[in-house]
Parts: sequence; structure tokens; C-alpha cells
Amino acid sequence: MLHLPQNTLVLASNNSGKIKEFNTLFDSAALPIQVIAQGELGIADAIEDGLSFIENALIKARHAAKQSGFASLADDSGLCVPLLGGAPGIYSARFGGEHGNDALNNQTLLEKLRPLRNGLPISAMFVCVLALVRHAEDPLPLICQGVWQGEILDEVRGAGGFGYDPLFWLPELGKTSAELERAEKNKISHRGLAMAQFKQVMLASM
Repeated sequence: MLHLPQNTLVLASNNSGKIKEFNTLFDSAALPIQVIAQGELGIADAIEDGLSFIENALIKARHAAKQSGFASLADDSGLCVPLLGGAPGIYSARFGGEHGNDALNNQTLLEKLRPLRNGLPISAMFVCVLALVRHAEDPLPLICQGVWQGEILDEVRGAGGFGYDPLFWLPELGKTSAELERAEKNKISHRGLAMAQFKQVMLASM
């Protein structure tokens, strides 16, 4: 059973793009939970030194729980390109060398893929891992994972979203992630899929 202290959940992120998506997802999920971004509590980002999405999500969730005293939910997500051995992977936010510089990260990805294309589609996947801890030393955290399959274009398209969204092509829709309406994206994205799992578990536990 998952019992949240005072029904308050700290979102372990200071990424404005992620916070907007999570607020929309929580609103649509209609869960009886008050969500507070860690920045509202003056909590700085944790040092992410794990080697996987799961490890980093847990590091962030435990950090926020320790600093706040509340149950905490962390997201660790990124883009994985099999042709690059899974890169950018856990380094997605700083792939270009500067943390959070979306334009530089996209440019770096395009440069690394340019000599490998050979006129063929470049498959890729967005991965999202959610980790919920009820307290900082929770021995049984809740882990949810979503994977979104797509391809990488050779130039950016669309003005919405954030991160690698302008390069992430969805062949079945004929659009990039950056060209989707937010509601449409939240239904099919890696974060939306992970959040759907999270909602099912939370509703079953209340």
C-alpha cells in the first residue's frame, strides 16, 4: 500500500519543461495528491552519478525526500539511439557539453549521426523512468517505465515541446514530437506511458 504523508508529493525536478508536463499529467489523472516542485521548497538538483535511468531517478527521489520530509517522485528520462550505442542516454541533458542547452544538444546529435545515415532511417527511443519513494530510505520504491519509439530527422521541425522533441520523428503520425499538441503528446509519450502505470498503481493503493 502506498500512503503519502498528507497527500503531498514532491516532484524532484527543477526542469521547467518537465514540470509543465507533469502538472498537466497529474491534472488529467485526477489523483487526490498535492504536487509541489522541489524548487518551491528551495531544494537544489541532486548530483546524478548513476549509470542508468533507474539509478538516477532513485538518486533524485531520495534526495528530494530527504530534504523535504515528504514522499517524492523523480523522473529520469532521455533519448537512446541504438546506432550510437544507446547515447545520449543518461547524458541527454548535457550531450553537447552544457547542461540544459537544447539547441546545442540537438546540434551535437545531428553531427554525430550525419556520417552514419547512409540514406536510412535512424531509429531511436525516448525512455522515462519514474521512481517514487515514501521516505528517503524507502527499501521498496515504486518504479514505472515508459518507452516511446521513433526516428531521428536530419533537421529540426516544430516549435513545441523541449529537448530532442524537434528531431524525434513519428512515422505513423507524420510529425515530430515538437509538432504534437500537448494533450496528444501526453497520451503517447514515454512520460505519458510511465505516468499511466503510476496512476494505476496509485489508484489501486488508495
